[in-house]
Amino acid sequence: MRSDASQTAKIYRHLLKAVKKHIGNEENKSHFLRFVTSEFRNNKNLSDDVAVQQKIKLARDYTFLLNSVHHQKDLLFSYNIAVDRSDEVKRTLGKSASSVGLQLPEVYQP
Repeated sequence: MRSDASQTAKIYRHLLKAVKKHIGNEENKSHFLRFVTSEFRNNKNLSDDVAVQQKIKLARDYTFLLNSVHHQKDLLFSYNIAVDRSDEVKRTLGKSASSVGLQLPEVYQP
């Protein structure tokens, strides 16, 4: 039982991390985090082992989906397949500026 709880906590942390990283933490996107948190809290006393394993698998699969979609988007940008290159230019400029300890001017800020 101890390993099930630690496994669930690990999957929960990975899912929250993926949601924060790939969807965002802004006010207009906070309902994603609230939904994930409420789903885990609502199902914490679930006693059916099959249902628990299905919920854990669903959380693991959704985490994998978020990470994979983000990775695919990065690959498309790197292969110059993306339609709108302004996001990639802003990201590249931001990384270059932050690597030397600077910030982008307000013109390039979202």
